[in-house]
Parts: sequence; C-alpha cells; structure tokens
Amino acid sequence: MSIIVSSQKDKLDIDFVYQFLTNSYWAKDRTKEEVRISIENSMCFGIYIDDQQIGFARVVTDYVIFAYLMDVFISKEYRGKGYSKQLMKTIFEHKKLKPVKKWMLATSDAHRLYQQFDFEPLENSSIFMQKSVIK
Repeated sequence: MSIIVSSQKDKLDIDFVYQFLTNSYWAKDRTKEEVRISIENSMCFGIYIDDQQIGFARVVTDYVIFAYLMDVFISKEYRGKGYSKQLMKTIFEHKKLKPVKKWMLATSDAHRLYQQFDFEPLENSSIFMQKSVIK
C-alpha cells in the first residue's frame, strides 16, 4: 500500500472533493464551480492510497505572514488511521509554507487533531471581525 500526500493540483479528483464538501456541515451549499475556483486559488493537498484520493486540505496564504487552513477532510472509511496527522504534518513541513508566521482555522469538531499541531483558541477573539455575504 502506497500512501502519498501531494500538492499537485492536477492530481486532485475534483468530483471527489466536491462530493465530500457538499455533504459536510461547513460547505454543503457550495457549487461545483465554487469548489473548482477555490482549488484554483489556493494551495491544495490531496492524500492518496495507491493513487485513490482519500482526503484533502487547502491553504489560503501570502506564504509569509498569514495562512488559513480550510476544507480539511479524510473520507469516513479511512478515519482513525493517522492519515489526517500525516496530511497536517506534510502541510506544515512544506517548504513554501515554512515561513508563515500566523496560522488560523475554524472547526466545530476537530479540536483534538489541530491541538496536536499547536493550534489553540484565540487569545483575544474580540479583536477579530468577519463579514459574511449571503446571496
């Protein structure tokens, strides 16, 4: 069994990513075109077993100061086997992302995973703001 984490976008199975995201709590309303555009404009990672994609993550970044980790998932049947940790380790060790000084993410259910990679709750969440555009 060959396990590979790759940042090559041409290797990604966009149908697989779209199917998972539209069944997730955080991206259920995304269109396939929105998924395609978000992949095009992000640094993306796929995790594969014998060339079959089993997971995904993407990073929106300036490669120096800030990076936002999002859309991280491992297919249900492959969870609990360390693949998400392998995916995270590869992301944080990637040479283009090593200089990044501040990482952020949002999660409702994977705090334990991200805490293993030194993520913690915001110290002063009152200084952060957001804008949501609903169409």
